[in-house]
Amino acid sequence: MQLNSDEIANIIKDQIKNYSEKTSLLDVGTVISVGDGIANIYGLEDCMSGELLEFEDGTNAMALNLEEDTIGAIILGSCDNIKEGATVTKTGRIVSVPVGEELIGRVVNALGQPIDGAGPIDSKQWRNIENKAAGIIEREPVDTPLQTGITAIDAMIPIGRGQRELIIGDRQTGKTTIGIDTIINQKGKNMICIYVAIGQKNSTVAQVVETLRSNGALDYTIVVSASASESSALQYIAPYSGCAMAEYFMEQGKDVLCVYDDLSKHAVAYRAISLLLKRPPGREAYPGDVFYLHSRLLERAAKLSTAKGGGSITALPVIETQAGDISAYIPTNVISITDGQIFLESELFMSGIRPAINPGLSVSRVGGKAQIKAMKKLSGPLKLLYSQFTELKAFTQFGTDLDEATKRQIDQGERIVEVLKQQNNSPIDVACQVILVYAVVNHLLKDIELEDIADFKNGLIEYATINKTELLNQIKTDGITDDAANNIEKTISEYKNMFLVDK
Repeated sequence: MQLNSDEIANIIKDQIKNYSEKTSLLDVGTVISVGDGIANIYGLEDCMSGELLEFEDGTNAMALNLEEDTIGAIILGSCDNIKEGATVTKTGRIVSVPVGEELIGRVVNALGQPIDGAGPIDSKQWRNIENKAAGIIEREPVDTPLQTGITAIDAMIPIGRGQRELIIGDRQTGKTTIGIDTIINQKGKNMICIYVAIGQKNSTVAQVVETLRSNGALDYTIVVSASASESSALQYIAPYSGCAMAEYFMEQGKDVLCVYDDLSKHAVAYRAISLLLKRPPGREAYPGDVFYLHSRLLERAAKLSTAKGGGSITALPVIETQAGDISAYIPTNVISITDGQIFLESELFMSGIRPAINPGLSVSRVGGKAQIKAMKKLSGPLKLLYSQFTELKAFTQFGTDLDEATKRQIDQGERIVEVLKQQNNSPIDVACQVILVYAVVNHLLKDIELEDIADFKNGLIEYATINKTELLNQIKTDGITDDAANNIEKTISEYKNMFLVDK
């Protein structure tokens, strides 16, 4: 074999010309201790707060405590395969979740991974779970109604798009039901809904998903679940993940509804993490920044200005109280962050008044701005009559003799209570709500027996929906004009004659 010196020289020159030094600097840390979903790591000098870390077995963690020599990280998954001395690397990015249209109709965990068995989610975009809330200049006042379909709320405690309305009450008083019914009522209203289940039983989440599916609401809903069987770390990041998904749609100019169910369990998960990270405990052993935990989440709900696309996020956080004590630590924190609260009472629930809303302790700080004209006109008289009735009812328990005027007032109040009662998963159109409230406020139901009110109400809604489409549209657009009032009274009278004949 003969070697050609020119050929060898050309090969060497070519290799020198195309030579590129590929070196990468990898910042590697070492696990000092691990347990209870927490890892203490030595090294990783330039680590960011909230940065995604990766262990050698592929498990991820989130950096929370940045100390002089060590980093305290919460493990986002199982820590069974992580041992002392294991290596950890930085990813250079903050913890993020997939966002986009691909997630609609799916059930995902706190990291945005599908858990509904319907295959992978091919999401094109990712978003940090923690984002800065929109500034004052970027916002607009809340003025567009968000109809819940629940007469008691839409009439007395209205919610607007971009508002934060707290749902608060003891366990088993119907808090989740209000959130789910509101989601169901958004069907056909160009609203994307996100339901975040924090620390709920898997069976409860499955039941919620089935309710949404059977009512056709899963087509525009994302369910984010961090169940009770999952780690405190995943329960902690779940609402932020749901909010990040919502912000993607808000920036597209769309309206989004977020239900956080519930933030009491979220605070408990954060307390567990903080104590394990050896952060100093404060009142009720919660860390000092537990207020900031919820304020930085709920402040991300907003109605953006037209210049920013005009999208909105409406937040319905849920808080569970103990024995109706709304002056406890977490409830008072969240009450002070939100724009009002819907207070559900155990006594009302047990006595058959459902939804068990206490109108005295419930309030909406947006008020009539988040109502259509017709409901705004009836809202004031309804609240006044209801509050007078509750006072009189308490007074009559002493067994005093009542004059005719007081008896009439109590009789009307009892009819108001019956009209405001509502079954689960049966939202009522806002125009039908107006007809019902108009009837009860103007004494048009006094000749209907109290036990027949529920049947009369359901029949009147059906009759108006089928036969009075023009009137319903008129109520929504023009409010209660003289013409509309006459038509409402005529409709009630027509159906009442039919109802009484049948009886």
